[in-house]
Amino acid sequence: MFYSLATRPASTLRRNYAPIVNNGALDQFLSDTLSSFTAPAAPRSAEVNDGDTHYTLQIDVPGLAKDQLDIGIEGDVVRVTSKADAPRSVKAAWRFPLEIDVAGSSASLEHGVLSLRLAKRIPVSNVARLEIL
Repeated sequence: MFYSLATRPASTLRRNYAPIVNNGALDQFLSDTLSSFTAPAAPRSAEVNDGDTHYTLQIDVPGLAKDQLDIGIEGDVVRVTSKADAPRSVKAAWRFPLEIDVAGSSASLEHGVLSLRLAKRIPVSNVARLEIL
């Protein structure tokens, strides 16, 4: 039988949809990234520069000492958070186009400005030649 939308019985409009699956990694990433928009923390500024071999990230964190900050690097994501005993809360994340080489990176804190020099991990081609017989 043919029904138009206006005359179709309500029971035929209902659909059973599968429940949304909880993705813990996605939830964590979104929480870390989007929390800076909703967190009532003091305003902060950051400056990112892209060099040939490294990125430079400078973040204003006045009133915090180096032992009150945690810097986490996972692939191409850099997270800066303050520890629980810090006088103010800092929680921010940045995603870069290339992965970060942790061994070639460094951090310093001077006059309330956290400066990160993040070495780029240059992708290496793993192409192997196959000779035709």
